[in-house]
Amino acid sequence: MKLLRWSFDRKNRIRGYFDKFPNSTIYFRRIKRYYSVYSLDWSQEDPMVTMKDREEMQQLLNKEIGRLEAYENRKSREHL
Repeated sequence: MKLLRWSFDRKNRIRGYFDKFPNSTIYFRRIKRYYSVYSLDWSQEDPMVTMKDREEMQQLLNKEIGRLEAYENRKSREHL
């Protein structure tokens, strides 16, 4: 999967667009020092979004904006 483009939205949100889901918009919200998937405008033309897809999207976006280390060191990661 590739991150095609991203842009800042209002209220600390980022909109992300991915090649695997070209017709859907993924919204990320900042949690402490990293961004996590918050919601999405899913299109029926795209495949279903799985937890694995969400994890990959979060990694790609946080890497792109320079927050990958904070994302990988998050507390919830200890439970995975």
